[in-house]
Amino acid sequence: MIVPDLLQNFDECERTAWRFECQPTYTMPRERAGFDRWKAGEPKPEGHNSAWHERVRGYLAAGKALGRVRVVRRPFTIYQRYQMAWGIPGNIEAGEDIRMLDSTDLELDLPNQDFWLFDDKTVVHLNFEEDGTLINLEQLEDPDLSLYRKWRDTALAHAVPFSEFDARS
Repeated sequence: MIVPDLLQNFDECERTAWRFECQPTYTMPRERAGFDRWKAGEPKPEGHNSAWHERVRGYLAAGKALGRVRVVRRPFTIYQRYQMAWGIPGNIEAGEDIRMLDSTDLELDLPNQDFWLFDDKTVVHLNFEEDGTLINLEQLEDPDLSLYRKWRDTALAHAVPFSEFDARS
């Protein structure tokens, strides 16, 4: 089922929202201005990504936990360097548990598919074009939850908190 508004999944979840992120680049129109500023060496503007940060704080205040594992390979893409400089630190400050998994020298049984796992029972795939443009969000009707939990647990077992990650490429 195509998901018209992912925020509804966040609002409806009761305990946890966890994301597996594995694309080397995300081409997101709402990020374009910030990405261009970062590439130009300009300072990060006050309030960068503030709408998401407010949401995260609201979810945490409601007793929900948000986390993700970001899979990367060296050398990092320019987008990954942008996220590590401007995106991830603010998300962590807002309360997200973001961990990094450097898969450069690892062979792990993990998918090449981004997904959100809500309350260990609802799976939403994020489907992308090869260039990182989002195609759609797809809530799976009857997913093999044990597989998604296994992927989450494997990713978490091999990931480190962002504060411990060597972001030099």
